[in-house]
Amino acid sequence: MLDKYAIIDPCLLGRVVYQGFLTAVLERNIKRMAEKKYSDEDFEALLSKYDYKFKRGDIVQGVVCAYESDGAIVDIGSKCTAFVPSYEVSSDRKAKVENVLEKNTEYEFLITQDADENGKFTLSYKKVAAAHTWAELEKIKEADETIAATITQIVKGGIIVDISGVQGFIPQGQLCAKETTAAAGDKIEVKILTLDKSQNNLILSNKKVFETNMAETRKSVFSQVEVGQIVKGEVVRITDFGAFVNVGGVDCLLPLSQISWKWVEHPTDLLKVGQEINVEIIDVDHDKQRISLSLKNTEPDPWIKAEEELKEGDIKEGVVTRVKPFGAFVEVLPGVEALLPQSAVSAYQNKSGKMLAAGDKIDTKVEKFNPKDKRISLGLPNEEEPKE
Repeated sequence: MLDKYAIIDPCLLGRVVYQGFLTAVLERNIKRMAEKKYSDEDFEALLSKYDYKFKRGDIVQGVVCAYESDGAIVDIGSKCTAFVPSYEVSSDRKAKVENVLEKNTEYEFLITQDADENGKFTLSYKKVAAAHTWAELEKIKEADETIAATITQIVKGGIIVDISGVQGFIPQGQLCAKETTAAAGDKIEVKILTLDKSQNNLILSNKKVFETNMAETRKSVFSQVEVGQIVKGEVVRITDFGAFVNVGGVDCLLPLSQISWKWVEHPTDLLKVGQEINVEIIDVDHDKQRISLSLKNTEPDPWIKAEEELKEGDIKEGVVTRVKPFGAFVEVLPGVEALLPQSAVSAYQNKSGKMLAAGDKIDTKVEKFNPKDKRISLGLPNEEEPKE
């Protein structure tokens, strides 16, 4: 039977003391077994408890015993101690050893150096963790799944990230626009483009995550929207020809002509990025995956009122909204513009002695009115014709 002191926790002993202690215990127990005339098999069983043939490259189980300023002491079950340098604990150089390796807890380690003259092995925890991560990354790539990464550095041409101890790179072209302002320490969702463990090469994409999510979002939105629906959206981009409004995650076009019943020179006259507006869906193209919107359709149609109040021959005072080479547009009712031909503009300017400009008030006569096509043609009234 083994000496009862042979079970003392090696973490409570110093490295040299512990080694000498185990040697003495081993010798004492061998002597006792010899006195009791144990068989060769018993001797081999005893020796197997103490004689470990560890070598560089082996994966071993070990319990963290204590911390030192430059690493941690680990019991790997041999008759000597093992040591994990702090630089072999984590790929994060700022990580504290005690935050990664918990005392009295068992972990897997890789033997990176054979035992030295004192019988001490050198271990690595981060290499084992990285090996497990590579294996997990291969499964994730095969399943085309999304994984979270931590940004460690912003470099020219992209972003360097860390995934459980494995370093990866996201090229600039694989970043969504909203992620280009990310900083070190931020989390970012990615998909794996290429993976080569032998070359320690891991190329990732954030844009692919967005595209996958976007495809699912578009499918959901297009299955629900219908022409005539009033929906809420956010202005996300403004161009010369209109604005793009995000509705449920899909960017839809709000044409310039659909912004207001009044004349709009540029979308920025009435809209700004980030503004929330209610819009009507006026067209859904499932084949081209496009949705067109109208802002003006959410307001009363001023031409309905014009049809009730205007008729050919009426004299109306209006406000010039813009002057073109072919004539001037005059607002005769709120939101209702009519064209005063260039011949009438010239006649007015000759008679008044001044140039007609936007903002001027002018008396006009309704010459032609087509409510269906929303067109009104104006002329100048005779002096004897009364103004309404």
